[in-house]
Amino acid sequence: MNRLLHILLLATAPLAVSGAAAAQSLDGVKLVEAGKLTYGVAASFAPFEYVNEGKLTGFDIDFIQALAEKLKVEPAAMNMEFKGLIPALQGGRIDIINSAMYINPTRAEQVDFVPYLEIGNNVMVQTGNPKGITGRDDTICGKTVAVTLGGISESQARADNERCKAKGLGEVKVLTLPTAQDSALSLSQGRADANYESTPGAVMALEKMPGVFEIAGEPFEMDTQIGIATPKGATELQAALAAAIKAMAEDGSYDKLIAKWKLPPSVSLFD
Repeated sequence: MNRLLHILLLATAPLAVSGAAAAQSLDGVKLVEAGKLTYGVAASFAPFEYVNEGKLTGFDIDFIQALAEKLKVEPAAMNMEFKGLIPALQGGRIDIINSAMYINPTRAEQVDFVPYLEIGNNVMVQTGNPKGITGRDDTICGKTVAVTLGGISESQARADNERCKAKGLGEVKVLTLPTAQDSALSLSQGRADANYESTPGAVMALEKMPGVFEIAGEPFEMDTQIGIATPKGATELQAALAAAIKAMAEDGSYDKLIAKWKLPPSVSLFD
């Protein structure tokens, strides 16, 4: 059985006797504002969430709209810096985090997750690859890597820096920037030698800025899950979200969103 499907079935099992509609209900779940699902988002990670002509857009924005319809609530976004998302959730200012948050052990100690996609990462360089980078390997040592502050790419680049230092090679200069778009811009301007970008984000960058970037080497960490973050122990909320995601997979709307945003089919957690 698919890993996520198994998780979802376990999550919704206590509610199965009441039927799918009951499983997707937020009745009895305390929300920041009644009738609304208030979510935190850092709209700086295209194609998942970003601002276009003053409006929030991206896969996650459409995704939460579809989930909210299943749950019969109105989605209400709170756009903020990525580093402020978990504190906002822990402080009760938002109900969930819906911001393509990578699931890792450190975050899992602070929040619980309902996974909904699985993605990887690419090393992106300038067209022509002037620094001869062949991927996330020793050729990255001594180079400047642009990353999003507080994101998974920062953790990856800092881990590479430690690896390079341990080998006696040049240190990786980690250039932290507020958004993924800023990281791509710094690469295009030559202020960085490489950029660690999600596989969907790399596809979008190559499409939006043809002739500017190319991919160096093979994708890495292709089994990274991203998920909706909830407060620790919020089992009823988690079960409702899991049931709504399962319903989206069953009615085809999950796959339609993946296709709409031109994400690779490999991101799906449903076979």
